[in-house]
Amino acid sequence: MPSSRSILGNEGEALAASFLERSGYRILQRNFRTPLGEIDLVAREGDCLCFVEVKTRQSLKAGSPAESVHFAKRRKLVKLAYWYMKARGLADVRARFDVVGLTREEGGGLRFSLLKNAFDLNDAGY
Repeated sequence: MPSSRSILGNEGEALAASFLERSGYRILQRNFRTPLGEIDLVAREGDCLCFVEVKTRQSLKAGSPAESVHFAKRRKLVKLAYWYMKARGLADVRARFDVVGLTREEGGGLRFSLLKNAFDLNDAGY
């Protein structure tokens, strides 16, 4: 049986995908899995390939969702993005890393935040 945390995460990813589509993104893939890990969403915005990390929080007590994408996570996302691009022959495509944060508000609603180009290769140690 899935944990409440995985249910929250799955719900957040589905809501984030809808949010991004309403914002002009085209979702290419959800939950792209490799032996190294998983990319939550792969999308296109215009001519840019976007690797999107989705973070869902019940509150801001532990910080904003984007703050939880720490150095090790950024480094892993870069490796996963390289894997994705190599597997699809997209080495010359412009790409970036975005973070969608969802935070549950007191009334039960959700607050969405989108951080485009949240980090670059230098931020991930490359």
